[in-house]
Amino acid sequence: MQIDRTLLLTHAAKLLTLHNAAGDPTPRRSVDMRELGIVEDGAVLIANGKIVAVGTTDEVAKHELARKAEEIDCSHTVVLPGFVDSHTHPVFTAPRLIDFEKRIAGASYEEIAEAGGGIRASLRGVREARRQELAKHIVRGFDEMAAFGTTTVECKSGYGLNFAAEMKSLEAIREASHQWPGTVVPTLLAAHVVPPEHRENPEEYVRIIIEDMIPTAAKLKLASFVDVFCDRGAFTVAQSRRILRSAVDHNLGVRAHVCQLTPAELSPLVEFHPASLDHMDFVNDQDIAMLSKLDTVATLLPAANYFLGLKDFPPARKLIDSGVAVALATDYNPGTSPTTSMQFVLSAACTHMQMSPAEAIMAATYNGACALRLQGRKGSLEPGKDADLAIFDASDYRELAYWFGMNRCRKTFCSGAVCGQGSENK
Repeated sequence: MQIDRTLLLTHAAKLLTLHNAAGDPTPRRSVDMRELGIVEDGAVLIANGKIVAVGTTDEVAKHELARKAEEIDCSHTVVLPGFVDSHTHPVFTAPRLIDFEKRIAGASYEEIAEAGGGIRASLRGVREARRQELAKHIVRGFDEMAAFGTTTVECKSGYGLNFAAEMKSLEAIREASHQWPGTVVPTLLAAHVVPPEHRENPEEYVRIIIEDMIPTAAKLKLASFVDVFCDRGAFTVAQSRRILRSAVDHNLGVRAHVCQLTPAELSPLVEFHPASLDHMDFVNDQDIAMLSKLDTVATLLPAANYFLGLKDFPPARKLIDSGVAVALATDYNPGTSPTTSMQFVLSAACTHMQMSPAEAIMAATYNGACALRLQGRKGSLEPGKDADLAIFDASDYRELAYWFGMNRCRKTFCSGAVCGQGSENK
């Protein structure tokens, strides 16, 4: 959704444009992840939901449209592109509190799943819920995300695990997207785990995904991507390849959860040109070298490692120093990462994965857009791009990762419309 009014944001203490002087549209990597394109006393001119001009306040104020614009004073703030949360699971109905207590008592991820918890624990609620109920819950999550500065969200199905419930989940995502001014990228994750009714014959469930779910999602334009959880206790590499092949055959983008629980060879999946490979906790050196030559983004999800109480986190420092393009996302879901805050993710990335604050911001904005193949519209503040941006109560961009457990976002704009405000401003 965009609005017709013209806005002029002025006097930002630090305006983070993330502009690339070379005009390279590929993901940022290595030292380029630290180049935030900072403008002091910055300004952004917005008209019809698009960015018209970016620069210092004096420069932008000279623009013809600036004279009739509604001015918003951003003194003593940091302004940056809206966060792009490129990995979320918001289609669920209730928190998994039993899982939470079992984990605190020492149960592992696999032990919880074997006891009937985990992903399958969310199945009944999604299957029984009406589409409108799911959509309402999704919108609530979107609103929380926007309050923290997020303007674009990748949104997965994956808790229905049969044809009817997965299509209902995608329909709920579509309905929710019409009720929220931000940008939503729908993903079919029917290949999350094998549902209980197919546990004795997982190949039949794979067949249903390939022959029924993917063709229907493509025909009805319910999904932009197909995702698969390729790991122990989920889907094998061979099964994952068949699922991704079907996605490509139906002109859908592909992505994958991989190397979260166990090491895996990535080359059989890279063949399908995934936009993103996510988690990557156990990625090996050979695959890191391979990814450094590709535009596939490694999306890291440190909030999940935090919530699971894990000692080890994804090897962000090794990935970045090796030239791999890295993104950050919340992994918002009821079992392993119940957070909508990209600000918390920035903090976790810096404190637990040794990313610099600049690298974390690049990973949460521009590279997140690349993980969704939206960098032509999202992820940086440049003329012609969508007017998606967030204003933070801070004098230095490093504060976004420094302060944790609180919301520093003052206001969020999606295509020029206010789509979120921090709790202090409501």
